[in-house]
Amino acid sequence: MNSGDTAWVLASAALVLIMTPGLAFFYGGMARRKNVLSLLMQCFFIMCLVGLQWVAFGYSLAFGPDINGLIGSLDWAGLVGVGAKPFDAYSKTIPHLAFMIFQCMFAVITPALIVGAFAERIRFSAFAVFILLWATFVYDPIAHWVWADGGWLKKMGALDFAGGIVVHVSSGVSALVMCLLIGRRIGYSNTSFAPHNLPFTVLGAALLWFGWFGFNAGSALAADGLAANAFVTTNTAAAAAGLAWAFMEWLKNGASTVLGVVSGIVAGLVAITPACGFVSPLASIPIGLAAGVICFYAVAELKPRLGYDDALDVFGVHCAGGTWGTIATGIFASRLINEAGADGLLFGNPNQLLVQAVCFAVCIVYAVAMTWMLYKLVDAVIGMRVGVREETIGLDLTQHNEAAYTVLE
Repeated sequence: MNSGDTAWVLASAALVLIMTPGLAFFYGGMARRKNVLSLLMQCFFIMCLVGLQWVAFGYSLAFGPDINGLIGSLDWAGLVGVGAKPFDAYSKTIPHLAFMIFQCMFAVITPALIVGAFAERIRFSAFAVFILLWATFVYDPIAHWVWADGGWLKKMGALDFAGGIVVHVSSGVSALVMCLLIGRRIGYSNTSFAPHNLPFTVLGAALLWFGWFGFNAGSALAADGLAANAFVTTNTAAAAAGLAWAFMEWLKNGASTVLGVVSGIVAGLVAITPACGFVSPLASIPIGLAAGVICFYAVAELKPRLGYDDALDVFGVHCAGGTWGTIATGIFASRLINEAGADGLLFGNPNQLLVQAVCFAVCIVYAVAMTWMLYKLVDAVIGMRVGVREETIGLDLTQHNEAAYTVLE
């Protein structure tokens, strides 16, 4: 046991916790004013719902005793056997409970990322059931495959330091499936969907950037040099991506916007997540620059061409950024940074790039198939989309019976 490591992991868990409210503000500011509370509610509700699911059985499924590399058993359901002593397979220096609650915050924010895709058109009851099912049948198995002791992709050698595949690719591609199935918002082709409160979005981005240091550097599970490297690479990639997105906007539109800069920052944070504990600070610069360009193209060019209504650009930022980060890990990873990792393509190991691609492809196929099935199930039983009248009035009033702004006469 090490008190410094324990303190750092618990502090990192709190940093990751603040990311979900940060995401709520980030998304809420980009929505129309009649739907801002619905997005805040969805994010906070997930904090409650998945927080309980994780303690009840989610942690056991994701990290519990392995069953054929595919899923954890229910031996740790209700946190039975998860206590103050370390579990050596995950960390020898922090309490097992500290590792559990740190991972809980990842389990919370991952399904919260998806809500930006179907914003402004989902029935709250259907949303709640879908999120519980998605966390159980998509997130928990993928987390086990990539991170858990005995997970089959982990044994294959997949590198995902803090969740590029587990968090961002899985949620990003699921978001695309959801927005395709639920359909476009009413008036999508002829109505303005401009953000109603950009300062909210900037505040949310600031909280995300702040919390991401816990997300990435905390994944070292120790207050050591690896955590410091992850901290530096995280900040550097975010800065590079923010500049790259702003430059791309300037080239395309003749002006850089604050929404573009913060979107670029988030794209850089997403891309560096799988790589932050395996690459050098210098390598994080091209990773961030490329993330800004790739995600800008996905949002500004690909989405209009294909015509899908990913309301708050979850696929364009998280799946595109997570995909690039996963591949970039296979290119720039170095054992000089992390002996427990592997060398990438630039350090004489092209096989690592292949491993990363296989891991990415497997998780994409699984997440797409399971999300489609879960959507169809919930839609058949409850109905996913609100009616035309409810969508026109807005979800704040029709789903939650309250309004974000009161006009005094």
